[in-house]
Order: sequence, then structure tokens, then C-alpha cells
Amino acid sequence: MPFEIQFVLDAEEDLDKIRPFHRRQILDAIEAHLSDAPEQISRARIKRLRSVTSPAYRLRVGEYRVFYDVDGSEQMVTVLRVLSKEQSMSYLGGLSDEEGSSRET
Repeated sequence: MPFEIQFVLDAEEDLDKIRPFHRRQILDAIEAHLSDAPEQISRARIKRLRSVTSPAYRLRVGEYRVFYDVDGSEQMVTVLRVLSKEQSMSYLGGLSDEEGSSRET
């Protein structure tokens, strides 16, 4: 059974700021990778973020990063943010300062 994918407002706003060509690539990758196996770690695409509870995962799509959480019992993927690589470092750096832990992109 495929996972349902939902976008929070921040993620929708992030996507609105991205050029249509890249936005289509990102949405295609989200559908391809997150609808069936969002927790399947891969060296090139999906990474579990350590020492944090949210966001739990990161999907890499070219120069963009999709941060998301998975609720397996509800079969739901919640996309939290869609950021460029540079924005991701600031985003994760700010979160790690709040939580007192470090993260990888």
C-alpha cells in the first residue's frame, strides 16, 4: 500500500520559490521514492538524520534537499521543507543549535 504524501505550508512555500523545471524534478522524485519506501536508506538519495526526531529523513534531488517525517502506522509521509543545499546547512545548523546536537546533510 503506497504512502500518502502531504506537504506542510513551509514546504509548499519552498516549492513555490523554485523554478518550474527543478520543481517538477523534485515532485517526481518525491513521488518515486517516498510513496513506496520512504524509510529505505540509500547512499545517494535517502538519509536518516541522526540525533533528531524531526525531520527524520532527507531526500537528495540534485542540489535540493527534501526534509520529511514518516508515520508508518498511518502510511503517511509529511514533507516539512524543500531547500537548496546551502539553505539546508543553515536550516539544520539552526536546528542543531536549538537541540544541542549536530546533523549531517
